Amino acid sequence: MKYRCILIDDEQPARELLQMYIEQIPGFEVAGMFDNALVGFTYLQNQTVDLMFLDIQMPRMTGLELLRSLKYMPKVIITTAFREHALEAFDLDVIDYLLKPISRDRFLKSISKFHAYSEKPTGALQVSPFEQSYMFLKVGKEQVKVFLKDIEYIEGLKDYIKVHTQSKMYIAYDRLGYMEEKLPNAQFVRIHKSFIVALHKISKFTSEAAHIGAREIPVGRVYKQNFITMISKK
Repeated sequence: MKYRCILIDDEQPARELLQMYIEQIPGFEVAGMFDNALVGFTYLQNQTVDLMFLDIQMPRMTGLELLRSLKYMPKVIITTAFREHALEAFDLDVIDYLLKPISRDRFLKSISKFHAYSEKPTGALQVSPFEQSYMFLKVGKEQVKVFLKDIEYIEGLKDYIKVHTQSKMYIAYDRLGYMEEKLPNAQFVRIHKSFIVALHKISKFTSEAAHIGAREIPVGRVYKQNFITMISKK
C-alpha cells in the first residue's frame, strides 16, 4: 500500500521539486498535480487522497479558501513563500507549514509529522488545533517560538510589544495591530488601544477591566461592547 499524495501549486518548478522529493520516499506516490485550487477541489470530490501539499497564493482560489470549502479533508502540508498565513493555516488543522524554498531536510521533517499523525491509535485523545498552534516572535536577533495557548495578554509599545505568558515575558519587534489581525479571534480579543487579552486566561471581569492573574487590564470605551459580546459567548 502506498500513500497517495497530490500537489496543488501554480508554480511548475515548485510542483516538480516536491514530486522529486516524494518519489524518492518508499511508500509514497504522486497521484495528481494541479496548477490551481479549483481543479484540485474537483479532484478531491471523487478521489481518495492521503496527503495534500498545498500552496496558498494562487489565482481564482487560494489554498486557504480550498481548505475551508472541503467537507472531508486529507492531511495537509502547506507550501508557501508567505509566513504570515501560518496562524490561519494551523487553525484549519494543517499538519505542517513549509516556507519556500523547501529543503530536503525540512521536507522529510514534514513527512515524519505526517507519519506521527497517521499512526495515532484509534480512540487516542485528540488535541485541538489551538493547542498545537504557535508563532515565532522576533526577540532581539532571534525568532522565538511561543505557543498561543500559553499567551495571557499582549501589551503594545509603539513599534514593540510585550507578550506575557504565565512563566515569561517577551519583548518583540512588532505592532499590536498586526497581532490583532493574526491571532485567532475566537481566543483573543483587543480590549484597549494597548492590550490584547486571551479570553481563556481571564479569571474575572467587569465592563471596566479584565483580570488575568494579579494583573488588572483596563477595558477601553471603544472596545467595550465587542469585549462584552465575546466574553459572553464563552
